[in-house]
Amino acid sequence: MRKYYTLLLLLIPFIQLQAQREYLPTQEDLDHFHTTKTYVVLESNAISDYNIEIQDAVNKFWDITEFEFLKMEDFAEKSKDKNASFLYLAGVSFEKDRSNARYQFICLSLGGDRVSIDDLKDVANIPMSYYGVDGDHYAYKLGIMIRFLQYHVRLITENHKIVSQNVYKYYNENMVDVKGKTLYLVEEELARDVSSLSKIKEVYPGEVELVDRETIKELIMSENEDAVVLHKVGPEGKKLNARVYKILIGLDEAQFYYFDYHKVNDKKPDAFLESDFKKLARATK
Repeated sequence: MRKYYTLLLLLIPFIQLQAQREYLPTQEDLDHFHTTKTYVVLESNAISDYNIEIQDAVNKFWDITEFEFLKMEDFAEKSKDKNASFLYLAGVSFEKDRSNARYQFICLSLGGDRVSIDDLKDVANIPMSYYGVDGDHYAYKLGIMIRFLQYHVRLITENHKIVSQNVYKYYNENMVDVKGKTLYLVEEELARDVSSLSKIKEVYPGEVELVDRETIKELIMSENEDAVVLHKVGPEGKKLNARVYKILIGLDEAQFYYFDYHKVNDKKPDAFLESDFKKLARATK
């Protein structure tokens, strides 16, 4: 069971809405989603990294439904529209997680006349960042996240039987398809023992490039067909025992090739690990 905290910045500093939400979309939900108009909820800070990047990404890539951008202060009222769907950031914590770590997920949900925003039915969601991490650490990847969400919703609409609490692990079957592609990685997101090309080569024989975030954004926006990028979500030094999500995403078809997570401890830092490279090596051998 997860606790979702949808954060609304209104005329007063923060209004934090809390609910417990664990929901798997039905076939009816998915079919209905395709008939909705999607409202992309913007943060109250008009010039935030998130607002700038989400607008660029949606304008370029969103084609699964009609869409419109929505101010945060209008979200609560508009969420009652059963013919609407919503794309927005929500704060997430896990009920049984003793670290009390909080994350930001990008959620795609159906509208409906229910009790509150927190009761909206999720169609899909993806971890974006640890709560409180600067937007420039993740917002540049919104283009590929927008593409993946659409790919994923189309997939589960046509193949509803794969929907489960661990649905993203389904994509690990694609790990072998990394072979022949180039991994574009940011050095600071790698564990020290695999933080250089020479160290990586000792455990993973595939093509790897170490680049900056701006280069990855350029690859994402150009839909480079041979590129695979890492989406890492972690506490960025803020907390131990928090989850670190590690997702490899291909830029040609916008699908996951690898999905896993670990808890930060003395032996497992907030990074893509040597053990992750070894899994890729075994799969692509």
